[in-house]
Amino acid sequence: MAWDKVLPEHPVVAVAGATGAVGIEMLKTLEERDFPASRVIALASSRSAGKRLPFAGGELIVEEMTETSLDGVDIALFSAGAAVSKAMAPVAVAAGCVVIDNSSAFRMDDDVPLVVPEVNAGDLKWHSGIIANPNCSTIQMVVVLGPLHELSPIRRVVVSTYQAASGAGQAAMDELYDQSRDFLQGRELVPSAFTHRIAFNCIPQIDVFLNDGSTKEEWKMVVETKKIMHAPEIEIAATCVRVPVLRCHSESLNIEFDSDVTVAKARAVLQTAPGIIVTDDPVSLSYPMPALLEGSDDVYVGRLRTDESVPYGLALWIVADQLRKGAALNAVQIAEALLAR
Repeated sequence: MAWDKVLPEHPVVAVAGATGAVGIEMLKTLEERDFPASRVIALASSRSAGKRLPFAGGELIVEEMTETSLDGVDIALFSAGAAVSKAMAPVAVAAGCVVIDNSSAFRMDDDVPLVVPEVNAGDLKWHSGIIANPNCSTIQMVVVLGPLHELSPIRRVVVSTYQAASGAGQAAMDELYDQSRDFLQGRELVPSAFTHRIAFNCIPQIDVFLNDGSTKEEWKMVVETKKIMHAPEIEIAATCVRVPVLRCHSESLNIEFDSDVTVAKARAVLQTAPGIIVTDDPVSLSYPMPALLEGSDDVYVGRLRTDESVPYGLALWIVADQLRKGAALNAVQIAEALLAR
């Protein structure tokens, strides 16, 4: 049954997992976008309770998340992991709270909308208290695929990702820093957050391997894209790679359409699409690069060109900060869309 509670104009907002990399970005995003919350509550595990986090010129004292923490909360942004989401989201909904969940816990549930506001904000009308935030690599891809799909139906997408260490959390970022220093000083490197050395290396595995030889991250990109775009017919092949970059995921896309889509048409549509900035000038060697886009909110597109290997093909390159648009910003945009409704 669709959610029938009317949200107040100035809702009480909680961030669960507030001390993690995404939780910290959620608080920053709420502040920077001047989200009209009457109160913001920072929640985390017992070991983080009592910590102080900067917010809106002051501080928030982190509270332990318990089954009563969400009483009186209108919107909760969850980024505390799938296990916590599965246990606590139903409790929050029962208390009258709308949960926007950043984990994989509910993404493929038939009764839970999986939302990227620029693409399928209309799906919010049938949520039942839980709304799923897609995987970071999926989000930035569908922001670009959405407007192109309107030009001509997309038949197939081949995507290779170059995913930053921060996609695996703060410990992974710390490991990239530490290993880079140790490598340059000739010290032994001992992987912990990653399966292999991340410094000066690429790891062609993100998440666990599945029976067909793909990884779960690659599977997520396939099934989530189909759900968000309401396009089960699109064929998608993904290869996901962890690279020694701190922030911002990059993706190489080869897109096959039903009919001809010229580079000029694609560029014109992307230049006017919400949440996209086209940076594409070979003459001046201008194209998106992750090191220059940390902390940015848009999806940047470049290297637009015809893919001559198929009848109606387009190749392009995209970069986005996966802690922002790939996680925190998308969640806050969902909350904004809920209030607008």
